[in-house]
Amino acid sequence: MRQLRGQERAITGNRQTSLAFAEAYGAGTIDDTADAALHWSRDRAREAGIRTVSTGTGSALSLLAATADAKAVAEIGTGTGVSGIYLLHGMRPDGVLTTVDLEPERQQFARQAFRAAGFAGNRARFIPGGALDVLPRLADGGYDLVFCDGDRMEYADYLAESLRLLRPGGVVCFEGVFADGRTVDSGEQPAEIQRLRELLRSIRESTRLVPSLLPVGDGLLCAVKRA
Repeated sequence: MRQLRGQERAITGNRQTSLAFAEAYGAGTIDDTADAALHWSRDRAREAGIRTVSTGTGSALSLLAATADAKAVAEIGTGTGVSGIYLLHGMRPDGVLTTVDLEPERQQFARQAFRAAGFAGNRARFIPGGALDVLPRLADGGYDLVFCDGDRMEYADYLAESLRLLRPGGVVCFEGVFADGRTVDSGEQPAEIQRLRELLRSIRESTRLVPSLLPVGDGLLCAVKRA
């Protein structure tokens, strides 16, 4: 038993080391100009008390946007532009990111960050407002990828809108589904965590989606809309 416990500790330690390596692997995969803009954007986020996507999550978003050959992406939660830089990096050169946020001031930071990263002004469309007010105005089937990083209490509603917005073969992603480990904690949890668990279950059980939960950052839940 003592030997087995030692092996378990080694396995756990190796797994943590591997996850840390995977998280850091995406660093340096974008050019120096965009990397400087990312650092600037992260600094603005820290000053505003906003959490941003991790390097691993960002590189996953770039990969997914590139895999989808994304020309049109919708983002819920502009923040200061960190996730937007990663998405634009993976999108087609003529692609347009439509990004929604309740705080126009944050979108101004994102606008500066995108420009500093080398993206032309017409590569992003900024829409201030609540996601559930804005999303119904976007075109059915007009998007290759939808990235959700807004109010977790509204994630189920974002899913319903995403299924309408996405073309067949399009991708929807939800950031932060681990909720700092609370999602898998067996103890009593607030309503927000219950909503995340319901989201995980509904996506996994949906016949319209092919899902995967990526262990990057605070958990990135992804699903492809079946044709």
